[in-house]
Amino acid sequence: MAGEEEKETLLNKKEEHYYYENCPGCKVDLHQAGQTGLPIKELFTVWVVVLGTALPISSLFPFLYFMIRDFHVAKREEDIGSYAGYVGSAFMFGRALTSAFWGVVADKYGRKPVIIFGTFTVVVFNTLFGLSINFWMAVVTRFLLGSLNGLLGPIKAYAAEIFREEYQALGMSTISTAWGIGLIIGPALGGFLAQPAEKYPNIFSKDSIFGRFPYFLPCLCISLFSLVVAIGSFWLPETLHNHNSEMASQDSYNALEAASDTKDGNDSAPKENLFKNWPLMSSIIVYCVFALHDMAYSEIFSLWAVSPRKLGGLSYSTADVGEVLSISGLGLLVFQLTLYSSVAKYVGPIMTTRVGGVLSILLLMSYPYIAMLSGTTLSVVMNFSSMMKNIFSISIITGLFILQNKAVDQRQRGAANGIAMTGMSFFKALGPAGGGALFSWAQKRLDASILPGNQVVFFVLNVIEAIGVLLTFKPFIVETQNTN
Repeated sequence: MAGEEEKETLLNKKEEHYYYENCPGCKVDLHQAGQTGLPIKELFTVWVVVLGTALPISSLFPFLYFMIRDFHVAKREEDIGSYAGYVGSAFMFGRALTSAFWGVVADKYGRKPVIIFGTFTVVVFNTLFGLSINFWMAVVTRFLLGSLNGLLGPIKAYAAEIFREEYQALGMSTISTAWGIGLIIGPALGGFLAQPAEKYPNIFSKDSIFGRFPYFLPCLCISLFSLVVAIGSFWLPETLHNHNSEMASQDSYNALEAASDTKDGNDSAPKENLFKNWPLMSSIIVYCVFALHDMAYSEIFSLWAVSPRKLGGLSYSTADVGEVLSISGLGLLVFQLTLYSSVAKYVGPIMTTRVGGVLSILLLMSYPYIAMLSGTTLSVVMNFSSMMKNIFSISIITGLFILQNKAVDQRQRGAANGIAMTGMSFFKALGPAGGGALFSWAQKRLDASILPGNQVVFFVLNVIEAIGVLLTFKPFIVETQNTN
């Protein structure tokens, strides 16, 4: 009986929360303890920060074809896609080299400093990219923008900590929603605002800075938005605890609980070596495969849309691409805010990812035939298809975000997300370069007997997506319920 009473006393201590007066993480925990209702302010904060860093990532794709053409670096029209791929890959290559570093910095010094620094990086280097005068300046500024902006991993850790447990799925959905909206609105801005002296001659003179730098206006608008976000980030609450969370009085019941879990066959002890944490690593690997697909798709879609009809494209203008992506963004926002949480809660993150991948494959199979349409029919079908493709992609990524952050506790969450960002960024760096090269090659084989022209492009995209879907089945992927 004495042993049972001691066990009950020790386990009951787990219900007690210890708050340190000067610990920012404890202040956040204390705020959560007394919080009721939907955390609107926190959701909006996370949404805006992620949007500020996501906007520049793919904002260049609608006008990149014309920017490379204006640099006169490509000898033939069919080679433009290859050079565009190098510029598109520079950002993710830089991010791949530094994401793990920024994750470690966030675990040691806090999420807030990394968020502030990363947002100011967007202000500086995205502006310089818009002022690029040659191919190499464009590559270097994009590389520095990617390598010095490491906030996406820490903001995922931040979202897992700023929300109460019952709202963490909504928090992760907010990140992926803002990320997806940024990857859509960014290109929409690039499409509408690039070459303003040609599109809006009554407002912008050819002799003005926007006439001499035709791709500066969309970059400037995004940088100004990021500047506002960067200034506002100084008022973010820090969520990292600055004390030793393993108190001496807790050691006994932690050990007792671990022994009880082991006896029951449920080993939930934190895994200090993240690379041996298979629930984490399996979700990261699947994440990387889908990230490769998504980035290659983003590059290829814009190149395909603006390329001439004679080469299998849609002959869209940058404004046409911007319109398609704007409608996609609106549909994505409505879906994430109204339906995603219910779908994810009902079927779970793994099934959401799997179904999204299968539906994406079926949708992309129709893309080569969409190019045969014209007029209003083309516009309606293309807008609907683009919207659905982005809804599927963001549903996949959100599910994987949830799996990754469940797999680790707070002490390792920044580093874990840093590893995820490193792997994802490496594969996303391959996406534009590989996609651009594949697109250029496809345009040179319009008369091939097997998968002619752009058919081979969408076939390869579907192969990558199919690999990701296969990896969502057991025994490869493993889900953990750790929510510490």
